[in-house]
Amino acid sequence: MAQLKTQKPKRSVTEFLAQVDDERRSDCRALVRLMGEATAAKPTMWGPSIIGFGRYRYKNGSGKSTDWFIAGFSPRKRDLTLYLMAGVSRFPQLLARLGQHSTGVSCLYIKRLADVDAAVLKELLDASVRWTREHAEPASAATP
Repeated sequence: MAQLKTQKPKRSVTEFLAQVDDERRSDCRALVRLMGEATAAKPTMWGPSIIGFGRYRYKNGSGKSTDWFIAGFSPRKRDLTLYLMAGVSRFPQLLARLGQHSTGVSCLYIKRLADVDAAVLKELLDASVRWTREHAEPASAATP
């Protein structure tokens, strides 16, 4: 069976955030707090640049499954990329009120947190986490 490319590295979230550009670091810390509150989970590194929260069992289109994070983010060069595993298209009313952003299937792209309404972002995170927990299989007991 092929190995998942995104592996949990040995580097800590604190070490990763210390290497983020100064102008992005405060937004990243705010996202750690918001996603931690939404998931009631501690942040963990997923791959070299994604901070994930919580876990669920993800099944891809071919039927293979693996544990994955419920919500996460990465401070990419161009945008802050927020990963909402429920899929962003489920929440058009919230997206309409959010502020300046763009989207992918499960990705929300924002330049900086000041560009969006913090209360609406919190609602969106809460709604995505709730939907994922209601509809997804729990993570396997074997993974930490």
